[in-house]
Amino acid sequence: MAPFFERFRVTRRWTPSRFRALLRTSGPQSVQFRTRTAILAGAIVVGIVATLFAEASDWAGDVFSRYARAARWWALLTTPLTFMLLVWLTRRYAPLSRGSGIPQVIAAQADPNAATATLISIRTVAAKAALTVGAVLGGASVGREGPTVQLAAAIMGATHRVMRVPLRGGVLIAGGAAGVAAAFNTPLAGLLFAIEELASAYEQRVTLLVLAAIVIAGMVAQSVQGDYIYFGAIGAHMPLSSALIVVPVAGILGGMSGGLFSRLLLAMATGRNRVTSWARARPVWFAGICGGIVAVLGVSTGLTWGTGYSAARAMIVGVDAPLWFGPAKLVATAATAIAGLPGGIFAPSLAVGAGVGNLLREVFPDEPASAVVILGMVAYFAGVVRAPLTAVIILSETTASRGLMLPMFATAFIADFASQWICRDKLYHGLAQTFANPGGPKAN
Repeated sequence: MAPFFERFRVTRRWTPSRFRALLRTSGPQSVQFRTRTAILAGAIVVGIVATLFAEASDWAGDVFSRYARAARWWALLTTPLTFMLLVWLTRRYAPLSRGSGIPQVIAAQADPNAATATLISIRTVAAKAALTVGAVLGGASVGREGPTVQLAAAIMGATHRVMRVPLRGGVLIAGGAAGVAAAFNTPLAGLLFAIEELASAYEQRVTLLVLAAIVIAGMVAQSVQGDYIYFGAIGAHMPLSSALIVVPVAGILGGMSGGLFSRLLLAMATGRNRVTSWARARPVWFAGICGGIVAVLGVSTGLTWGTGYSAARAMIVGVDAPLWFGPAKLVATAATAIAGLPGGIFAPSLAVGAGVGNLLREVFPDEPASAVVILGMVAYFAGVVRAPLTAVIILSETTASRGLMLPMFATAFIADFASQWICRDKLYHGLAQTFANPGGPKAN
């Protein structure tokens, strides 16, 4: 039998030439090894930077909250002046840092390597982080999640330059998704955001390294911040008989509200009329007007400042809130977004969605309050970003309400459809066009 097996035995002699060939293809100097190192190192840095940025933003929010309580009426002056100063600084020193940050990452995929010197340069994102913290200090209705996406993409670009390997669009997707995962402590939502929003195609090939970047960034952030749930373990649920009634109403109301918000932002960013022409000609004064709107709402209500996290969480756990909170927070967030200063809309949109859910509680007083509010959040968020799967997973992971998954999915898909009645274009992709076409109209 031995000769029979000898005929099929494969022998490989490790000669010096074979060893050198292996080093060229997989060794420390190989492109494959350096690419993997760049992505994995970038993911670790993303987790650390996202945590530090979150801490700075939370600190700024606490500082403004104390200021607004101690010197309530002064905010009518300081908030508009802060808006004007931040817009002037943005336009003069870092014009590509304006707005959310997600449109910049979408636009950067067209030419990732060139974007490392413009849309996702270290200078741009450093200014983005500082100006966003300044916006929170001024009471603006902004979040940190969108800026974290731009920060993460820039970090991935920097690690690729250090390792001397070309940057691909898929890596920017990985960086942006890792930023979402680290910002919310929601790794699954980061993955779906990469596929659904940044890539804008379900067939987008997501490699093992992309998944690894998302997981590593989330693990690093979690190891620093601790294992926490963003809104707390709510564990909401709803009977099927109730869901059949609540879901369509929540989906249509929240989706149309989100579509209205998106249409307003896109109209101000890309439209050509007297209002937008005046705003582009006098951006600093326009920012002051927007800051005045935010200040009047904040001073008169005391609830619409900042991200709206505390108000949203209170409504989720069943605390009664004024019925006007949702509309007022929507106006404050829209005024902040069109002003032209850096800052995201993720967290404020969740707060507006909680306000939508709070309105629905009046319509369905006998249904579980937490579940109704969460469905309102899913509907409005899906209506704004037009990413229904991401909306569901974010709310599922941030509230630990996995028992509400099926109603949330149904609500999100209805909201995505209803949003298109008001605004046919996807918000982030529409805003990305203002960065992809330097000669076109500029977003405010």
